[in-house]
Amino acid sequence: MEKSDVGFGIVGAGMIAGIHAMAIDAIAGASLRGVYSRGRTKSAAFATKYGCTAFQTLEEMLSRPDIDIVCICTPSGMHHDLVIKSIEAGKHCLIEKPLEVTLEKCNHIINAAADAGVIAAVVFPSRFYENSRLLKNSIADKKFGDLVIGSAYVKWNRTPEYYKSSPWRGTWELDGGGALMNQGIHSVDLLQWYMGPVESVHAYAANAKHKGIEVEDTVVATLKFANGALGTIECSTAVFPGSLKRIEIMGTGGTAILEESSFLKWEFLQMTDEDKQMINPVPPGSVVQGGASNPADISYFGHQRQIEDLIHSIASGSTPFIDAFEGRKSVEIVLAIYESARTGQSIRLPL
Repeated sequence: MEKSDVGFGIVGAGMIAGIHAMAIDAIAGASLRGVYSRGRTKSAAFATKYGCTAFQTLEEMLSRPDIDIVCICTPSGMHHDLVIKSIEAGKHCLIEKPLEVTLEKCNHIINAAADAGVIAAVVFPSRFYENSRLLKNSIADKKFGDLVIGSAYVKWNRTPEYYKSSPWRGTWELDGGGALMNQGIHSVDLLQWYMGPVESVHAYAANAKHKGIEVEDTVVATLKFANGALGTIECSTAVFPGSLKRIEIMGTGGTAILEESSFLKWEFLQMTDEDKQMINPVPPGSVVQGGASNPADISYFGHQRQIEDLIHSIASGSTPFIDAFEGRKSVEIVLAIYESARTGQSIRLPL
C-alpha cells in the first residue's frame, strides 16, 4: 500500500470519530471513504459533514477494497467483535483507547491480528507530543539518574448529564470502568511507558459525586514498579472545575513535571543551556485543549501523528509505535487497580 492511496473507514459517528475524521483529512494522501454506525441518522449526518459514504451495514463497508484501515470509535466494550470482523476482512485497525475492557478480549485481538497478518494499533495520542518523547528519551539516557517516584494525576470534571448522555456511559459492560478506564488511561499509559512495568498496586475507589453510575468516579492507587521505584495515580471526574492532566517523574538526578504537553518543571543536577529553555508553561489567557471539564476540548494533532505512524508501518512492514500488545499494558494496570479496590488487597502483575 502506498501512502498516496490510503483509504479509511470509521466505525462510530460520535465526537471521537470526528477527531479521527479531522486527523485523516489533515494527512496528504489519506482519505476517509466511509462510516458505519448503528444510528443511521447520526452516520448520515457524519457522512455529510466529513464527505464520505454512510454504509448501512459493517459488512458493506468492510467489503470495500479501497478501505485499508478501519478506525474503531465505539464504546470500549464493543471493540472486540468489530475489530475481529475487520481483521477477518483483511483490514488494519486503529482502535480507540482502551483496546478492550478484559484481558481475554485484548489477547484475542492481538492473536487474531497476528494470525491474519494485519496491524491492530491502539490510540494513545499523548505519546506523540514532542515533550512526551523528550521525557521518554531523557529517562532512557539516564538523565534522571535512578527513578524514584512516578505519578499521574487526572482530576477532571464531568457533569451528571455527561453520564446520562449515552446508556453505555458509566457501565462495566461497555465503559469497562469509570474515571480511570475512560479518562485516566491515557496517563496510565504514559506513566508505565516512562517508569517501566508495574509489579504491584494497592488502590481505593469511590463514587464521590456520580452516585447513579455502576463504576467509580474517583480512584487513588499506589504502585510499585519492577525497577524498584514507587508511584501514585489519582483520577477523578468528580472535582470542580477540573485541572489539566499532569505527570511527575522524579529521580536521583532530576525532576520533570509535564502538564498536558508543557513542562512546568525540568531540573537536573547537571543542567545544560538547552535544559534551561525547556520550561514552557501555557501563557495566561491561552486556550489549552485538555478535556479537563469538557470532553470535546481535545486536539486531533496526536491522532494525526499516530495515523501517520500507522500508515508508515503498513507501508514498511514495521511494527507501529503503539500496537495492540503495547495497548494491552495499560488495560492490565487499570484492571489490577480495580481488583485491588474491590478486594482491599494489593494485587501483583501480571494478572
